Amino acid sequence: MKRHCCEDMDYHADFNCDIHSDPFECPDKILVFDIEHNDYGLIIHDGGSSSIAIHFCPWCGSKL
Repeated sequence: MKRHCCEDMDYHADFNCDIHSDPFECPDKILVFDIEHNDYGLIIHDGGSSSIAIHFCPWCGSKL
């Protein structure tokens, strides 16, 4: 069963870095997914732990 709207979203939402345990420290992690609230956010890589909520997939345009 597909968990996210497209293959690209599957990859980025479920991406786990082998080097960085904190997703906000990993330059390759660009998206966070909150399973509990089913929310998606684009990580702001400025040294903090902020993200911007998104409501549409950046790759396929589907409503999230």
